[in-house]
Amino acid sequence: METLETLRTRFAPSPTGWLHLGHVANALWTWETAERVGAEVILRMEDHDRTRCRPEYERQIYDDLAWLGFAPTIESLSSLRAGASSYRQSDSVDAYQSALDVLAARGVVYGCTCSRSDIARELGDGLVEGRELRYPGTCRDKGLSPGPGIGARVMLPDGDFTFEDLALGPQHQNPQSQCGDLLARDRNGNWTYQFAVAVDDIRHQISHVVRGADLLESTGRQLALARLLGRERGPVFLHHPIIHSEHGAKLGKRERSFALAAMRAKGMTPEEVLKEARTRTGLEGPWVLQITGFP
Repeated sequence: METLETLRTRFAPSPTGWLHLGHVANALWTWETAERVGAEVILRMEDHDRTRCRPEYERQIYDDLAWLGFAPTIESLSSLRAGASSYRQSDSVDAYQSALDVLAARGVVYGCTCSRSDIARELGDGLVEGRELRYPGTCRDKGLSPGPGIGARVMLPDGDFTFEDLALGPQHQNPQSQCGDLLARDRNGNWTYQFAVAVDDIRHQISHVVRGADLLESTGRQLALARLLGRERGPVFLHHPIIHSEHGAKLGKRERSFALAAMRAKGMTPEEVLKEARTRTGLEGPWVLQITGFP
């Protein structure tokens, strides 16, 4: 990894609903990793989905973190509260456009009019239920330019990306075979999660990414994007266990009984909520000491 002046990780919720126990678990892993390696923790609002994000959800995130005792780096939190901020994705469209312009100048960006249903229809028998859709390159040679009604895709290299996950060990991914060319901005002009996160982790100088294991497959493509944007070696990754609902699915914001607001309303203390998150995610005792590979 390039030498960074400050080690830094991030807690990056999407203000599309109230925080739940899964977010609490991620906060625990994030802050304890930061304490172990001596890193700052920035708070980033990943509100690229402008159809679902709400100011009241963002305000509640500040309150919930304070209630639980998690203190992000002062600069990022005060900046977010003050108004427009480089730590809020909806305020960072110029940064994403600049990154896309860099890639366009390298000749790896093209326009795409395909919808998800278009891709599924083209894949036909090759589509496996429950698996992500691999973009088959339908628009790559059409000569379309990104703009109104036309999305922007980035041509990812065809090759393996290898990284050492601090919790899961050695990982090998080929993003081109996983997802194909990556959508950076959709047909409605919205920046995508994958693109925005890759750009943010560069501009925020993130040295350690701590997130749930459900996002493991995103890592290779984000490393590929970072390399195309000039970051030769990506951050250190740790993908921790996630909490599942009573039905065995990943815990989501629709699981109201696990919502932090509901737990607070029942009279649970911060200590009780944190203990519940620790138990359900397997984070007990001095877990950091049992994970090797920290720089």
